[in-house]
Amino acid sequence: MKEVLHDKLSNFSNALRKLEEALKETGYSLSLDGTIKRFEFTFEMSWKVLKKFLLYEGTECTSVRDCIKKAYQTGFIREESAWLNILEDRNATAHIYYEKEAEKIYQKIKDLYFTEFKKLEITLKEKLGSIE
Repeated sequence: MKEVLHDKLSNFSNALRKLEEALKETGYSLSLDGTIKRFEFTFEMSWKVLKKFLLYEGTECTSVRDCIKKAYQTGFIREESAWLNILEDRNATAHIYYEKEAEKIYQKIKDLYFTEFKKLEITLKEKLGSIE
């Protein structure tokens, strides 16, 4: 099981590195689109790795929202409302038709969401290190 957790965490970490690269890009339009796409991917990896870690600890979650709530209850994440906002914006990215909406989400990714992903990565690495 430790190997599965390690693989899922590695996938999440790789997605997070790609998101970080996108946030550093300078070509505005491409950076905006690329960052949002990488945000979507990073979010998918984040909740899937959470689901595996929760299951390892004996907690099963049935949906993304349920995984977020249980991750908060078990201490994997500290800011439940931030993560629920991340989920809401992730769902909204599939229906962005206006650049202003994309810009708002981009700014949240840059100012808040990336930091939440980094906190999760640190927590999961610590947790993985304590698994024998």
